[in-house]
Amino acid sequence: MNEGHAVTENASPQGSWEVASNAEEVHALLCASDAHHATPENPAPARRVETTRRRVQAGSVHLLRQGAEAIAMFTLTWEPPFEADLAIFPPAGKPAYLSRLVVHPAGLAKGSLAGARCLRRAVELAAAGGADVLRSEANPDLAQVRALLGMFGFEEHGRAQSEDGRRRVYLQKVLR
Repeated sequence: MNEGHAVTENASPQGSWEVASNAEEVHALLCASDAHHATPENPAPARRVETTRRRVQAGSVHLLRQGAEAIAMFTLTWEPPFEADLAIFPPAGKPAYLSRLVVHPAGLAKGSLAGARCLRRAVELAAAGGADVLRSEANPDLAQVRALLGMFGFEEHGRAQSEDGRRRVYLQKVLR
């Protein structure tokens, strides 16, 4: 596995995008975000580094970097990363799937716009890949994340579901 950083895209003073190449860095960012949002009522999910490695190796993880620091990320796939019954969504020709939308906790404390930048980038990449919709699974108890998805036009489909004590909602944004 390549332990260095991938070639960056769209470098700017606000950061640069890259396709992640370091699964350990990605997993650490994911777990830091989970720990930041965890509460006794809403514990951090159990994450498997093997899943992170597969997604990084597939080229599905997109990192926003500020200098050498990974400040935010998301995963974009063409296969659903969740096991919900897809019949809850309206029919689509070529859906893309957004998961693991993460902003480093330090950025959240500073009021970073990195989450919005991740969503904008995910929408751009999905549309460029020919997707007609972008689907996502979210924790409705993370109100800021749910509100951000709503501001970007994601609409809830189906009912909130609970699995292993963790609630989930399923959302979709029409791209064309």
